[in-house]
Amino acid sequence: MEKKKKINQTYIISLLIVFAVVIWGMVSPSSFEALANSALSVISTNFGWVYVLVMTSFVLFCIWIGFISKYKDMRLGDEDSRPEYSNSAWFAMLFSAGMGIGLVFWGVAEPLNYFVAPLGAASGSPEAFSFAMKKSYLHWGLHPWANYAVLAMVLAYMQYKHKKPALVSTVFIPLLGDKVTKSWFGKTVDILAIFGTIGGIATSLGMGIYQINGGLNYIFNIPITSLVQIIIAVVITIIFIGAAVTGIDKGIKFISNLNVLIAVALMTACFFIGPTVKILKVFVESIGVYVYSFFESSFEIGAYSESKWFGTWTLFYHAWWIAWAPFSATFIARISKGRTIKEFVIGVLLAPTVASIVWFSIFGTLGVNLGVDVAKEAIVNTSTALFVVLDYYPFSIILSSVAVLLLCTFFITSADASTFVLAMLSSDGELNPSKSKKVIWGLLQSGLALVLMVGTANGLQMLQTASIATAFPFILIMICAMVSLVKILEKDFKMK
Repeated sequence: MEKKKKINQTYIISLLIVFAVVIWGMVSPSSFEALANSALSVISTNFGWVYVLVMTSFVLFCIWIGFISKYKDMRLGDEDSRPEYSNSAWFAMLFSAGMGIGLVFWGVAEPLNYFVAPLGAASGSPEAFSFAMKKSYLHWGLHPWANYAVLAMVLAYMQYKHKKPALVSTVFIPLLGDKVTKSWFGKTVDILAIFGTIGGIATSLGMGIYQINGGLNYIFNIPITSLVQIIIAVVITIIFIGAAVTGIDKGIKFISNLNVLIAVALMTACFFIGPTVKILKVFVESIGVYVYSFFESSFEIGAYSESKWFGTWTLFYHAWWIAWAPFSATFIARISKGRTIKEFVIGVLLAPTVASIVWFSIFGTLGVNLGVDVAKEAIVNTSTALFVVLDYYPFSIILSSVAVLLLCTFFITSADASTFVLAMLSSDGELNPSKSKKVIWGLLQSGLALVLMVGTANGLQMLQTASIATAFPFILIMICAMVSLVKILEKDFKMK
């Protein structure tokens, strides 16, 4: 008698929840938006201090475990295991997956927002410029990458050293035992991880589609319409699903490498075409400001003022990075076999932080150098801010075209990595999930983004808010990840 195939409850429940959320968002967007906004407001108002403490603790933990602790030379795998990917390929994949479209979307727009409306300084002043760079580094530097690293380290260690499935719930094995991944608690954790991943990625895909359409409109006068956005989504979806189906070693690695090459080319061109000396000065001085004020900025949440700035920016970013952690950390863990903990921390915490600082130094200075009036013009529409700024410099059409290409490759690398992760999480943690699952999740991500873009006025923002609100419990999971990692490392260290 043929054995009945077991139904994957995590997969089915996750699909049902995603479909339910989409239907709710389409049928009653006002109630969905009200509940999501209310939940996020309660979390950021009452628990902002938690985000600040936890995110900074991740940075300190990574520095300790990677450079000070006795565990720093232990491997994410067996003692004789070595990395599967070269340093350059590994960095290209983790950086592309971890930041994605966000750097291109906010690289110019975020510093200009702070430059125009700073805290404690006059708009457009030198102090406003310093504030803009310091906060941009805070939001895109050590904190988000430490957030990824904490979860990715324990996932990679459990997968490659202890041969456990690639599930977020394996974080709890050192604390609760092997059966936790099969329990209702473990399945709930994995379902939350799937929802957070698809919500975060669908939002980013929507942002990418808007910006690609905005760039094409700015360069070639292609209209900004739902039809154009659907065409963009369909073309790129075909490419990223193809990359995910071919696997990490072929499609994902190739596009990630291409992505980084295009990013470096655009940065280099803008560095020489823009105010080169000023960029160098800003890079050096703003790093000093970032390092010198690190603890002050890290713990600053506006406790002594009524300003909503911190809730709008810093606390929102902290919550957003935690919402992205299940996806980014799972993917980073998947490609990090054989690395020592020290190598891992250098590659996942320090190297991407330096890359982000270089990016914001170049593009932030490009924008601020044009003055406050141009800054105000550029930030009217975030999706076209980069193109507005580039238009003031030589070779603007070429640079803008390369930027649109970069948006496409970032779009693809984020989406193919998330498709791979969603397939793993919904396949009991298989490291090489089925092609059918990849196709289903790839179509669902793009479909979700398009439905909410075309079908509702604030659909993507609603989904982003909902995914951040539902990711709040991941704060506890991330804290447990640090405890679990130390516990299992200590046990293995004693057995060496």
